[in-house]
Amino acid sequence: MQKLAGKIIAAGFGAILAVTPAFAQDITYIKAGSLFDSRSGDVTRDAVILVENERIIAVGDEDTNIPTGARIIDLSSSFVLPGVMDMHTHVVGYLDNYFFAGYFQSPHRATIGGVVNAEKTLMAGFTTIRNVGAGDYADVALRNAINAGEIPGPRMAVSGPSLGITGGHCDRNSLNASFNERSDGVADGPWAAREQVRKNVKYGADLTKFCATGGVFSKGTKVGMTQYTLEEMQAIVDESHTHDRKVAAHAHGTEGIKRAILAGVDSIEHASFLDEEAIRMGIERDTYFVLDIYNTEYTLERGAENGVPEENINKEREVGTRQRQSFTMAVRMGAKVAFGTDSGVYPHGDNGKQFARAVRFGMTPTQAIQSATSVTADLLGWEDRVGEIAPGMYADIIAVDGNPLEDISELEDVDFVMKGGVVYKNQ
Repeated sequence: MQKLAGKIIAAGFGAILAVTPAFAQDITYIKAGSLFDSRSGDVTRDAVILVENERIIAVGDEDTNIPTGARIIDLSSSFVLPGVMDMHTHVVGYLDNYFFAGYFQSPHRATIGGVVNAEKTLMAGFTTIRNVGAGDYADVALRNAINAGEIPGPRMAVSGPSLGITGGHCDRNSLNASFNERSDGVADGPWAAREQVRKNVKYGADLTKFCATGGVFSKGTKVGMTQYTLEEMQAIVDESHTHDRKVAAHAHGTEGIKRAILAGVDSIEHASFLDEEAIRMGIERDTYFVLDIYNTEYTLERGAENGVPEENINKEREVGTRQRQSFTMAVRMGAKVAFGTDSGVYPHGDNGKQFARAVRFGMTPTQAIQSATSVTADLLGWEDRVGEIAPGMYADIIAVDGNPLEDISELEDVDFVMKGGVVYKNQ
């Protein structure tokens, strides 16, 4: 039994919930036709979820006593599940999607773009995200505005500026030397890297993101090229963990992946060129792999019209197929694979399209949903507040008309979105 606000409420499936009428006025009752348990993968029919303010206070069955006049949300013909999560996003960005927009528009326009993109992401059913890389701490400002209730958007864990080496993937390399172009997070050497981590913590970052290898969308880097020495990576991880910040490492190339795992990072982003040894290393060290296996399609189809240089499109051709093979291998070997899409490469709000690719390349529908709910909650260290529909959790709840366990593409068009007890979408 669970004691709440001076009343006794039975919690859990199969319980009959008795709530006094006065107390019931403070509660929203959600009738769920099918309710997905993101921990077990089970589905319960005809459940009732009780929400008070921003939290779930109990979950019961069809025999739950709902008082006359209570607030009811009827999703009895819907499939209900926790709000899904994306662990690799770039919501701060220019709305015209032009590759070189940053050279011609004020950076404040990118922050305004973040406001628009955050709402699109929430309306797509993604109630929690990590934003992994933004200049001038624009993602910190966006997170704070959402948390203050000033603008709609998902819960955000943000990294601030990504750390990288001079001339590497997390630097800006397009202009000649006379412009002295340099990204906010560039730091060479262990102590400079520690200083940048401390600076990010000072200005509000929730996690650290650094570039362990070259990347697709940078000039002059090879995707397999290792960046940062092991000593530098260890300094970044040690300093971040000292400040209770988790570490996400952008890493395409095999050696860079292994070096980052040895350094103790919490997640490998992209993980394009995995081999079995790298996956075993990750399993042994409890490392999560976050592979963005949808956006290749968009880049190859629309990249050129968005101004993406041929150099970068060619690198995407090099990476795409191999990354999906790595995804399949990681799933088959039992690694922890978390949902992350690299949104911003493709239009925001289309995050859900990756679910179908996850199933196509090796996950069951249940695993795919868990990769964006319970698994992502564990990666964040937020398993006590998001990722499942259970007492004490935030009331982050979504619903679709069909059964995504039978057709995972249902999650590309979410019909109902609640975050923190507030309904943002109800079709």
